[in-house]
Amino acid sequence: MNLSKIIKGLADYDSATVQNALMTMDNYDKEQIDYSSPELKSYYLGPKPVVGIAVTCKVTPLYEPKNKLDWDDYYDQIDASDLPVIGVIVDIEKNKGRGAVMGDGMALKHKALGAVGVINGGSIRDLPGIAAAEMPVWATGRVPGHGPFNLIETNTEVEVGDLIIKPGDLIIGDTDGITRVPMELAEEALARCKEVREFESKIFEELKKKISSTKEK
Repeated sequence: MNLSKIIKGLADYDSATVQNALMTMDNYDKEQIDYSSPELKSYYLGPKPVVGIAVTCKVTPLYEPKNKLDWDDYYDQIDASDLPVIGVIVDIEKNKGRGAVMGDGMALKHKALGAVGVINGGSIRDLPGIAAAEMPVWATGRVPGHGPFNLIETNTEVEVGDLIIKPGDLIIGDTDGITRVPMELAEEALARCKEVREFESKIFEELKKKISSTKEK
């Protein structure tokens, strides 16, 4: 199965089901925490979970840095991808979160380039505009402004909500947060998701019947 079909298939599940599927696999490191912490929150999602390949960058939203990159160094990677992309933008200033790292303009830019979501290791603003652009977004908070806003690194390892994300990682996001799927286990994980859902559905149906019979008494 190719990666495009795996991405499409995983979008039919949620991050918790994917995490449960991984935990059933003998070749998965169960001591490795491959999902985000509570500080990373979903602010806008849409009708389905989002699955894509990570394109990463680090930014400084408040102060002018000594060295910076052209924003096209980041955006061109999204535009060039043949697969769905999830942008990962991380605030690296010492007072992280004090300035916004994404707003409605960036939401529209990501949308125009074909991105399917943006994960922010920092604060966002203009949430109504982000939602109007129908751009799924995760962040650690919200603020109304920022200062000089510059790209410092791209295509490097980042940390968001205690989750390490590397360029090209396969990730799924929904209202619970973000789960990273090891690429070498992706095809098996998709197959296990179906098994997990079928197993859980049987249990849930039995419990619902029991609840109904209890109410009738």
